[in-house]
Amino acid sequence: MSDLSIALTGNPNTGKSTIFNQLTGAKQKIGNWPGVTVDKKEGYLNYKGRNITIIDLPGTYSVSARSPEEAIVIDFLKNNKMDVVVDVLDTSNLERNLFLTVQLLEEGIPLLLDLNMQDEAKVRGVTVSPEKLSAAIGMPVVETVGKRSDGIKTLLNTFTEEVMEKYSPSEKIKAHIENVKALRAAAKSADEIEEDIISARYALIDDIVSDAVTLDKRGVNRSEQIDKYLANGILAPIIFLVILYGVFQITFEWIGQPIADLVDELVNEHFIEWAGATLEGAGVSDWLRSMIVDGAIAGVGAVLTFVPLIFVLFFCLSFLDGTGYMARIAFMMDPLMRRAGLTGKGVMPLIMGFGCAVPAIMGARALDSEKDRLTAILVTPFLTCGAKLPILMLFAAMFFPNNAANVVFLMYIAGVVMAIIAAKILGATILKDQGSTFLLELPPYRFPDMRSVMLETWDKGKGYLIKAGTIIFLGCVIIWFLSNFNSSGMTEEMGESFLASIGGVIAPLFYFHGFGTWEAGASILSGILAKESVISTMTILYGVGDIEVDAAVEEVSAFMESGMASSFTTLSAFAFMVFSQLYTPCVTALGTIKKEAGSFKWMAFAAVYMFFVAWLVSLLIYQGGRILGF
Repeated sequence: MSDLSIALTGNPNTGKSTIFNQLTGAKQKIGNWPGVTVDKKEGYLNYKGRNITIIDLPGTYSVSARSPEEAIVIDFLKNNKMDVVVDVLDTSNLERNLFLTVQLLEEGIPLLLDLNMQDEAKVRGVTVSPEKLSAAIGMPVVETVGKRSDGIKTLLNTFTEEVMEKYSPSEKIKAHIENVKALRAAAKSADEIEEDIISARYALIDDIVSDAVTLDKRGVNRSEQIDKYLANGILAPIIFLVILYGVFQITFEWIGQPIADLVDELVNEHFIEWAGATLEGAGVSDWLRSMIVDGAIAGVGAVLTFVPLIFVLFFCLSFLDGTGYMARIAFMMDPLMRRAGLTGKGVMPLIMGFGCAVPAIMGARALDSEKDRLTAILVTPFLTCGAKLPILMLFAAMFFPNNAANVVFLMYIAGVVMAIIAAKILGATILKDQGSTFLLELPPYRFPDMRSVMLETWDKGKGYLIKAGTIIFLGCVIIWFLSNFNSSGMTEEMGESFLASIGGVIAPLFYFHGFGTWEAGASILSGILAKESVISTMTILYGVGDIEVDAAVEEVSAFMESGMASSFTTLSAFAFMVFSQLYTPCVTALGTIKKEAGSFKWMAFAAVYMFFVAWLVSLLIYQGGRILGF
């Protein structure tokens, strides 16, 4: 028997991805469509001896090619001959869903209509006759409840038994298609023609719905009652902040971070200690042992440490999205986020950036348009993540002992302000031609399909491990080599390493910033490996001793007694704090940018432009402060 190729299409929030997950389970391959950061999902299964490949096309309300998702759907369906194209419909919102159906039929694409969410339609008093709908359109119709697997077997049987070529549009659809052709040929402006065609589509949809749909009025539905509190009124923003706080705490305090700390301890302490002792006992040379332990294993540890945060965060976000609440957040925050050059959906990834840039950058995939996704990815690293905090707190405690908290708070503000400015500038320059659309639908509240939540969480976590992890591992090994070798070979003194030499080369870049020393330059470079490394590098280069990063603030006196205190003035220390707040993100974040943006180009752009922004702003602060007499 021959293989089958199936495409799933439909509006957002119709349960299309749930149907896809029910059909394919974990046998999925996740990638990006060429040239954009929109997810491309392929699933595989074998049914009745036939190998079936299923493509889950992006959810879209139309195929007018105004957004990347719309262009992907229509281009794919036009250029690829699929055995079956399934149009997944929300039965309770049939009128809205049929707009896409009519457009696809206009393009001559045969469809298998899937009336999904039958359970919700029943609750809302909506009954659709599959027979009447099939007769009105001329295409086969099945009924499903995706989250309960109801109708999935019927769907599979339809795939293997129906031959779509035997179906043709009904006389009603054929008459509509001829009408659309006549409207396109009319002597009117493009906008007027488009308005006439849209009116014709809705007239057809009204005719179909009036015949196939029966409504049983049941008053205000449950979602409308809940929205009185969650999406409107004084309580709505308070509830949002409580839920946001809960997600933040679950990810970075209660569940995600403790697991990450455990992984960090197991890999970067116990396993590294065991591996080092084992290799030493086996007589492995010092340089090879260091490469394996401090380079390779430490690189793997850098990747694995972030995995719990990624999985926990995306479980929370997928769960919230499945309930329908994420759409309400976007609705509430859209007016404010518009001023920052984003849409309402951008609020969650940006706020997550205060915990860690890596899951925040990955969270940008929740945004609808390519422009919004890239903007969020490129500005999120400006925010104050937890790894930057030790640098800020140490310098604030050393040079601003009476106002340390206020100075650290200023750094937080500086990051937010720069993210807003950068978003506005990017939206008006290099991302100007990439349209940003924001169509917001408030789906009914529902308990999410946990199978879909878990699969989505796994897909995103797996993507981080495979793609971002490769870049992160390579970066860790490179930094290890630079910090442990010089032209004479391996060295135990970091001050004599390639890293220190490169720090000396770039030190003149910061001469007019007040911190143009090779120690500062080497520390800045090590911060690209991990922002925490700035402090640990300084403890070595300034001879402070063996001090843990977390304890650095408590050991301010040790830093004050070292050469570090004389290397900075109050003004240059403030400029260094600003630079550390804004410059190139760590290699983990850079690897994630490459993975999410789908290109080394955007990763390189982020690294260079953020370094330049930090260099320019800290220069202006230092020189401005000198002019003002600070």
